[in-house]
Amino acid sequence: MSDKNPKTIETILSTASTLRWEVGEDMHESLMEAIYRDAARISGRVVAEAGKKPRFNWDRALDRLLTNRWTGFPIMLLILAVVFWITIAGANVPSGMLASLLVDTLHPALKSFATSIGTPGWLNGLLIDGMYLAMAWVVSVMLPPMAIFFPLFTLLEDFGYLPRVAFNLDNMFRKAGAHGKQALSMSMGYGCNAAGIIATRVIDSPRERLIAIITNNFALCNGRWPTQILVASLFIGALAPAGLAGFVSAAAVVGVTLLGVFLTFAVSWALSRTILRGEASTFSLELPPYRPPRILKTLYTSLVDRTIFVLWRAVVFAIPAGAVIWLLANIHLSGASLAEHIVNWLDPFGWLIGLNGVILLAYIIAIPANEIVIPTILMLTVLVAGLAGVGAGAGVMFELGDDSAYLAVFSAGGWTLLTAINLMLFSLIHNPCSTTIYTIYKETGSVKWTTVSALLPVVMGMLVCFFVAQVWRLAGG
Repeated sequence: MSDKNPKTIETILSTASTLRWEVGEDMHESLMEAIYRDAARISGRVVAEAGKKPRFNWDRALDRLLTNRWTGFPIMLLILAVVFWITIAGANVPSGMLASLLVDTLHPALKSFATSIGTPGWLNGLLIDGMYLAMAWVVSVMLPPMAIFFPLFTLLEDFGYLPRVAFNLDNMFRKAGAHGKQALSMSMGYGCNAAGIIATRVIDSPRERLIAIITNNFALCNGRWPTQILVASLFIGALAPAGLAGFVSAAAVVGVTLLGVFLTFAVSWALSRTILRGEASTFSLELPPYRPPRILKTLYTSLVDRTIFVLWRAVVFAIPAGAVIWLLANIHLSGASLAEHIVNWLDPFGWLIGLNGVILLAYIIAIPANEIVIPTILMLTVLVAGLAGVGAGAGVMFELGDDSAYLAVFSAGGWTLLTAINLMLFSLIHNPCSTTIYTIYKETGSVKWTTVSALLPVVMGMLVCFFVAQVWRLAGG
């Protein structure tokens, strides 16, 4: 690859000749020497003498691999898979440590302190079991993956690889009526959809930027990975022999991820031919030279500008959600909690789309953060099914230590393989979290497009789940 935006030698020489009359002779000579040195360096990199092999160039050699139509896509998928694997595997230990500190240690300590100073039970529950615990779950589940994914993503960006990803996917996005740079915002969405929305700023066309914003929710953010992995391990992996269970469950999660990529292209194509009709704009994609990442800048950009910024917004929305969860579970009407009434009301519709009322209510009250979906489902299932000795009380979110305990609770809630499959699909295709919705509004300044971005995926998710449920039942599943 040549230097970034190199001017032609003729243009430089012409400019230098003009400047000769404006500068001294010595300065002119120095300028000419610099020009010729630069010209010699460029020609040495890109021009080969007759009969001789061109000098080896790392940029050219890497681009032959990374942008080749046959090797570019497999390498791209492999790199993204490695980033996801490092993120998920690497986040397990710090997530467990944070959960142990914030949930297992600080939560009981706060409860004891509140009791010792005579805090009323309802206020104790609302503030600590509701608001604090929701915040604790969000921080422990969300912070470690983001603190790993964003630095890795920024390293790839600094190295110069991400423009190659956009180059590889440009043709596919243009055929879908979208912009090639949407590949960058889609990739960022796998860490956090709110960050992916902010990343659409690199797209100049307002129409194509809107398409990227609306479809970014189809990229599985780190808040949805735990749900996908848990459900796939418990239900999909269990269908295979023990030695293949891990591979089968991983393949199921990859399949859902690829479905999200397909939906990104399909919905982009549909939007570009209906409410956002227009031709895909052309753009000059500059492939910068490969360069070693700048570690300090990477850490600042990824941890301060992205991780802390997004986490703070999530916490702000999660705290009131925790209060709502606790109130619904502890305010009683006609002998049952409000949560039980709502679950019973939602159950028929939930059954129609292959889910249940508990899952639907969990997704409604967990809009502020996908990270609390599973703890909320567990708490509501125990509450509605009347399970004794499980959990820490009404409105108190929790997680379990082993697969058999999860299966026991889910079985008590009437889960089947269809429930698990449709939960994985609905986890992919549902409304954005409140942090993302707020970010969409801040970026677009439009209530209309924020509403479209929020409602389109949830309607699609319900339709997909309804279709799968009907086919499943017709097939006798």
